[in-house]
Amino acid sequence: MNTNSNTYTVIYSTVLVVVVAAVLAFAAMALKPMQDENVKKETITQVLTAAAQSDADVTISEDTNVMEMYVEKITDAFYVDGNGNRKGQMNMGKEDLNKIQVATTADLKNQNDIIKKIEAGQTDLLSSLELPVYVLDINGKEITVIPCYGAGLWGPIWGYLAVTEDGKTIAGAVFDHKSETPGLGAKITEDFFQGQFPGKKFGEGEERFAVVKGGAKGAENGVDAISGATITSQALGKTINTWSKYYEPYLSKAAAAKQAAAEMAAAQEAAEEAEAEETENVEE
Repeated sequence: MNTNSNTYTVIYSTVLVVVVAAVLAFAAMALKPMQDENVKKETITQVLTAAAQSDADVTISEDTNVMEMYVEKITDAFYVDGNGNRKGQMNMGKEDLNKIQVATTADLKNQNDIIKKIEAGQTDLLSSLELPVYVLDINGKEITVIPCYGAGLWGPIWGYLAVTEDGKTIAGAVFDHKSETPGLGAKITEDFFQGQFPGKKFGEGEERFAVVKGGAKGAENGVDAISGATITSQALGKTINTWSKYYEPYLSKAAAAKQAAAEMAAAQEAAEEAEAEETENVEE
């Protein structure tokens, strides 16, 4: 074949493209398990970091085996719909670390797409939501971690909020992003910003939480925005506000159940003490 002909050039180019495509496809398939594992570890690290902020004695460092710590701390992991009803269980890896299941940012994006439709009026989709919930035992305290996901200035932003047993008080927060501006919107990942969240509470009504420039000082349900990153700050505030609204039915039910259980336990203890005292008086 004439190597200078157009036919040869077309054939050669076609074969080269097919070979390169095949190699890339094989590489992608070979690397996917490792990529999936890294995404899982990153998600688990962020869940644990948010929960750990509820207790100064719990720390996470580069040397921490987050998979083992997660299995040790997690007590429940499941999904809820927009009405607060449980829909499915996630494998917590109690028997096999490799089988741990978590919701990735891709899963959160899918849920956010449904939330957008609900916000646009398709309220019948409330039961279609599958919002992830992680319940952890942090030194005897039950901490529930819920994610949030939305659009920042240049791309998606997301985070994890640790909530106490009352279903309203934030115990910790971790945020991340894909492409916010370095030195500005990207600062949502920094401690000075995330450190504002512990002790804050979700409000009621349409504005449950806000990230407000210079206006959140002293506010129970808001924090100060990042200077020079107004759009990212407002976007994060909207994201937290929206997602917390759809978690509220579950958090309220869980808090009420906890309160009822505590009252029942207190009543049982009081009855046992009264019975013991009565028995003691009779014996005397």
